[in-house]
Amino acid sequence: MRRGHDIGGRVSKSGGLARFAWLSIAAAVTTIALKTGAWLLTGSVGLLSDALESLVNLVAAAMTLAMLTLASKPPDEEHTYGHGKAEYFASGVEGALILLAAAGIGWAAVGRLREPVAIEQPWLGLAVSSLASLVNFVVARVLLSAARKHHSIALEADSRHLMTDVWTSAGVVLGLVGVAVTGWQRLDPVIALVVAANIVFSGISILKRSASGLLDQALPKQEQEAVTRVLSSFGPTVQFHALRTIQSGPRRFISLHVLVPGDWTVKRGHSLLEDIERSLRRAVPNASVFTHLEAIDDPVSFDDIELDRDAGSDPLASDLPANDHPQKG
Repeated sequence: MRRGHDIGGRVSKSGGLARFAWLSIAAAVTTIALKTGAWLLTGSVGLLSDALESLVNLVAAAMTLAMLTLASKPPDEEHTYGHGKAEYFASGVEGALILLAAAGIGWAAVGRLREPVAIEQPWLGLAVSSLASLVNFVVARVLLSAARKHHSIALEADSRHLMTDVWTSAGVVLGLVGVAVTGWQRLDPVIALVVAANIVFSGISILKRSASGLLDQALPKQEQEAVTRVLSSFGPTVQFHALRTIQSGPRRFISLHVLVPGDWTVKRGHSLLEDIERSLRRAVPNASVFTHLEAIDDPVSFDDIELDRDAGSDPLASDLPANDHPQKG
């Protein structure tokens, strides 16, 4: 007996998150204007690097908007599990754009190291850059709060990218102050190189998370522990195995086999599955739960613990005994 709740009845909330992507786009346009103006006023390569990263922010925010719109589409005949993984494409593209921006910053900074250029009106540039950083900081906090509330990796990537921009701007400001105080013109491109290195780290981190999501990564440890607590709360006569979890954008998928005494009625088993699924959905937000009822006293029930029922003939397949699978009893 295999059952699960219809995903089609649970349309993703990603469509409602589009407003946050529009907020990110507005912030990117504003900061591009501010930082470009600051660069034109000062000639600082650090501020140029900052403006370039804001341009990347704009492209990334537009990509996030497109993928959130796609992810909000309900399941269809060709995508029966929905379109939630579209968010991983958004975060992956954002990570790649961050690395491109870092390369551009490094190229400009090396040129200025070879041929230093005097910075003009550093304090005015400092004021304009600080205002742009404040805009990014406020928007980044709003996006991160929404990402955590709605479990959106696309918004999380966008928010962390904006926070990287904030730290980038802080480094640029430090370089401008250092140049203004010491008169050492090469300090500006040195700071730009440090900023580029920080951006590379951020880009690689985002790419890794995106790749993990596209490879059907299991739920985070905290959510897996919540699942285990729920299953442990059921009586000693009930056991579980073949527990598998996947996260797909904001959606979570949980599947497991529930083993009960063979003399139970179908109605009693069905009632138990309803309780288990309800409890798991309560413990793990945005979860679709699939359960399969089996008789604990039937040896055949233990033949399909692996993902592939015939996995026993595959030398690469897991050979764990039943006791190594999460179960009760």
